[in-house]
Amino acid sequence: MTIASSSPPSRLPAGGAAEARSKPRTRRTEVGDNRGDGRLAAVFIAPALLGFLVFLLWPTLRGIYLSFTRFNLLTPAEWVGLDNYVRMVNDPIFWDSLWVTVEYVVINIGVQTVAALAMAVLLQRLTQSAMLRGIVLTPYLMSNVVAGLVWLWILDTQLGIGNEIISALGADRIPFLADETWAIPTIALINVWRHVGYTALLLFAGLQAIPNDMYEAARVDGASEWRMFWRITMPLLRPILAVVLIMTVIGSFQVFDTVAVTTAGGPANATNVLQFYIYGSAFGRFQFGYASAMSVALLVVLSAITILQYRLTRAGRTDLG
Repeated sequence: MTIASSSPPSRLPAGGAAEARSKPRTRRTEVGDNRGDGRLAAVFIAPALLGFLVFLLWPTLRGIYLSFTRFNLLTPAEWVGLDNYVRMVNDPIFWDSLWVTVEYVVINIGVQTVAALAMAVLLQRLTQSAMLRGIVLTPYLMSNVVAGLVWLWILDTQLGIGNEIISALGADRIPFLADETWAIPTIALINVWRHVGYTALLLFAGLQAIPNDMYEAARVDGASEWRMFWRITMPLLRPILAVVLIMTVIGSFQVFDTVAVTTAGGPANATNVLQFYIYGSAFGRFQFGYASAMSVALLVVLSAITILQYRLTRAGRTDLG
């Protein structure tokens, strides 16, 4: 006797079996596509990664090792432990070079940041001409060596056109690069002239991200331009300004080429910045171990300053809701 089932037999809708069979194949295809994208990404990243390993990571590790050795390039490195660091702590020229570098950084960053911020605001509020932005960026396209040589000729005490104009106005000639008082501020202002346009364009890009609705609402409420700058522009520009400050501080501590072509550390070590002292120790006196120790110290100082700046300026946060 046959007992009939109370429930009707379940059937897949038309094409259901085919769809069910195709799903695993689709997943495999997606996995394969992801792997293909990963391989393509690795191909594009490989040159930059190779450059990082060869020109950044390996020299850094090699420099850290050499900082614990006595090495003059002609004989094998001799392990001396912390002797180079003890010498560095007791070296008055090192501390003087560090102080000179800090003086340069303060002048350069202070003037450059204020000037770049003013230029960026003017570019945004008055005109957004691409030609004007190109003109602003022009000095940055010049190398530091060329910029240093041009200003060396302009500011020459006897023949420079700058001092010729000062003399024509009835004032005494100023030894901009030959006087201990004037040398570091002059070098700082030369580099401000070269980099301020690039910094201004970075800040200008940050200003472009601020919605115009906020300024329009502030104008309706009767806010002045100065009040809008402090209440809207500065708070919303803070993350970009923080990143720009971190970049410019790191670059300023590494000043070398402008000093090399204008004053060569003089007069009387007044412009003997830390990078120039490291270069002289390594390639002038062949004290590569000691030069490496000072380089490691500079790396530690820059790392600490960067972390402190990042936290104090809250660079990773934005006030844009």
